[in-house]
Amino acid sequence: MLAGPAFSYFDGEVVAGEGMVNQASMTGESLLVEKRAGTAVFASTIVEEGEIRISVKAVGGETRVNKIVSLIDRSQELKAASQVRAERIADRLVRYNFLLAGLTFLTTRNFAKAASTLLVDYSCAMKLSAPICVLSAMRDSAKCGIMAKGGKYLEELAKADTFIFDKTGTLTESMPKVSAVIPFGNRTENEVLKLAACLEEHFPHSLARAVVREAADRGIDHIEEHAKVDYVLAHGIASSLGEEKLRIGSAHFIFDDEKIKCPKEAEKVISEYSETGSSLLYFSIGDELAGIIVIDDPIREESVKAVARLRALGVKNIVMITGDGENTARIIAKKAGIDKYISQALPDSKVEYIKKMQAEGHKVVMVGDGINDAPALSVADVGIAMGAASQIASQTADILLPDNGLDSLPELRLIGLKLMERIRGNNAMIIGINTSLIALGLAGTISSSTAALLHNGSTVAISMSAMRPLIPNIEN
Repeated sequence: MLAGPAFSYFDGEVVAGEGMVNQASMTGESLLVEKRAGTAVFASTIVEEGEIRISVKAVGGETRVNKIVSLIDRSQELKAASQVRAERIADRLVRYNFLLAGLTFLTTRNFAKAASTLLVDYSCAMKLSAPICVLSAMRDSAKCGIMAKGGKYLEELAKADTFIFDKTGTLTESMPKVSAVIPFGNRTENEVLKLAACLEEHFPHSLARAVVREAADRGIDHIEEHAKVDYVLAHGIASSLGEEKLRIGSAHFIFDDEKIKCPKEAEKVISEYSETGSSLLYFSIGDELAGIIVIDDPIREESVKAVARLRALGVKNIVMITGDGENTARIIAKKAGIDKYISQALPDSKVEYIKKMQAEGHKVVMVGDGINDAPALSVADVGIAMGAASQIASQTADILLPDNGLDSLPELRLIGLKLMERIRGNNAMIIGINTSLIALGLAGTISSSTAALLHNGSTVAISMSAMRPLIPNIEN
């Protein structure tokens, strides 16, 4: 038996009772979820209100939360450290330097000409300029407030064609907010909100805090005039003002339990907002519906811009994956400009989807912030955590964004692209210059010492050029 507030240490099924459960750690949902007989509950979730009796299905290492930990451990083993492409090219070219020197000596019997092919090589310039380019990229990232745990992740980010976003706390603010107050019966919005806040301030759940916050933002003082406030298990709040009953809570509580009639104008409102993925609080005074309070988890302002800029920077697939229901997922994806979404996804579902995309040949970037995102962050080619991410998500991720989050994500992609562009450009320059010096040395146009001097001078010049900011107008 668990009574709120209580923490669940096992997976199971509700066999009796009713309660409101915070399961954000597993699904990322920002609002409490009602649990009744026949519904599943998970370890690491919290019964914030009500009382439920659970039939235990899994404990210890068999619970989903422990499977998250094992998923993270296994995926870390799969991430082999990638070598900088320039170093691989340089290593391959060394053998040709020696081969050319041997052939030159055999054909010309001129030791000076053979030596000139060894004095001018490709490897030192490539192996010096490439790490400097990576350090420049990491410096530019730091100036944007981004912390990359290694240059290889910036390279992988540039190659990525698929970005997967969590919803709650990533695309949305993860802070429920009142988006509308619809009064009935000649009442005003502020009158409804004043009494609703007066009742809700007695309870600390997320919807109640949203109502109280909205009243404070509107400057509404709600002096307590009502009688004792009673919490009705997993339904809502009951009190009275004078001789009139006050009720606020779910549709089931107001219409089924309290037998409040739903006016036609309210039916239209309910129908309209049921398509938006919003949560509705119903408030009644006496035997009448006094108002409906609409609560949303608002989308971040920067989400739409970030998604559009990523598309412009060559990202072909942008997907939102969330533990929320189908309707909410569809609405948020549409607002963010994302064509594909996956709803009602648990942590292992996210991992399976990423592995499926990787098996199809895609380079995948995962962006998230919660404990439930950690396995996906770990198994993706690049895991990116938001600035206010949970500790386990931050530790698992390869890159950490600043507090402004998605604003800096397109900049990060651009830095990765510029990094690869500069490394390729430097490599082409190194091969071109040094090949020319070797040819001039073999032709006898320049001496071995001159070739060596020009080779070393070009190496220094290219390395100094590699230090330049990848994005010239980046803030200091």
